[in-house]
Amino acid sequence: MARILLTGGLGYIGSHTAFALLEAGYDVTIIDNCSNSTERVLERFEKQFGAARRPDFFKGDVRDRDFFVRVFSHASIDGVIHFVALKSVDESFAQRDEYFDVNVEGTRALCEVMAAHGVRRIVYSSSACVYGAPEKNPIPETATLQPTNPYGETKVACEKMLQEISSRDKDFSAVILRYFNPAGAHASGLIGEAPKHPANIAAVIMEYLRGMRDVIKINGADYETPDGTCVRDFIHVVDLAAAHIAALEFGAVHRGAHIYNVGTGRGFSVQEMITAFAAAANREIKTEVGPRRAGDVATAVADPTKINTDFGWHAERSLTEIAQSAVNWITQNPHGFED
Repeated sequence: MARILLTGGLGYIGSHTAFALLEAGYDVTIIDNCSNSTERVLERFEKQFGAARRPDFFKGDVRDRDFFVRVFSHASIDGVIHFVALKSVDESFAQRDEYFDVNVEGTRALCEVMAAHGVRRIVYSSSACVYGAPEKNPIPETATLQPTNPYGETKVACEKMLQEISSRDKDFSAVILRYFNPAGAHASGLIGEAPKHPANIAAVIMEYLRGMRDVIKINGADYETPDGTCVRDFIHVVDLAAAHIAALEFGAVHRGAHIYNVGTGRGFSVQEMITAFAAAANREIKTEVGPRRAGDVATAVADPTKINTDFGWHAERSLTEIAQSAVNWITQNPHGFED
C-alpha cells in the first residue's frame, strides 16, 4: 500500500482527507503540532478503522527540518498532502511575519526534506483568497492573483515555490488545490469542525449552536450582493477530501505543477448559510451586523471546469447536506472531540 504523509492531518480538512485515504486503502502518517487541533482525533480513526489502521502520528513543527527527517526516516513515504498553515485572515494582518514563517518557510523545509528522501509528489492546500477581489465570477484558475491579506500572500508565495521546484526537477509533481469554502462533517458523526480558533462562518455558527456564543456577528451587510452579505462557494468537506484522492492519483502520472479550483461553481451568501443551519438545527439563530472585515471581497465563486475535466471529480453535496451533516456532528459531539 502507498503511504501518504499528511501535514496538519488532525485538523478539519486533514482529518476528513485521512478518513478518505484510509477508506481508499492508503496507509497514512500524520504530523501536527495540535495548535488548532487535538490528538483525540486519533481515537476517532481507531473507532472507524480499527487499531491496525490507525495512522502513525508525530507531533512537531513544520519549520523543524530535523523533525521532518525523523518522520521521513520512520517509514517510506510515497506522497505528501500539505495542509499545515496559519489561516486566520484577521490574525494575518497583526502577525504577518509569523504567517510567512510558518506557511512559507514551513513549506520550504518540507520540500527540502522531501527532496533529500526522494519524495517527489505533493498535493498543496492553497486557497481561493489568492484571487483577492476577482475580476469576474465564477473565477477561473487563470484569473489574476491579487490577494488582499497576508494569509493570501503566503499562499501565493508557496504556489510559486512549488512551481519553481517543478521547473528545476522534472520528476517533481505538485498539484495545487485552491479551496473555496469547506463546511460540513463526515456522515459518521465521528469527525467534524472543532477549531480552537474559528476562522470561518460555518465554525462560528457551530459555536453558536453549541451555546458558546450569544449571537453571530455578520461582517458587513452592505455588499453588492442579493442580501448584502458576502457570497461564497461553500463545498462539503467530504467532497473536498475526495478531490485530494483524485489529485494524488493525477500527480502519480503527471509531472510538473498543476493548479485547480476546488468548489461547486455555485455561490451562497453568508445569510443563506445561517438560514440553512437554522433549518437543519430547527432553531432560530440570532445575528447582528458589524463592520466589514479587512480583506473580504463581496463575491468569490469557483469555476470548477478544469478539475471536473481533468480529474472527473465533481462536488456532489448541497448546502442543505452541509448544514445537516454539521448539525449531526455537533449533536453527537456537543463538546467537540472532548466528548
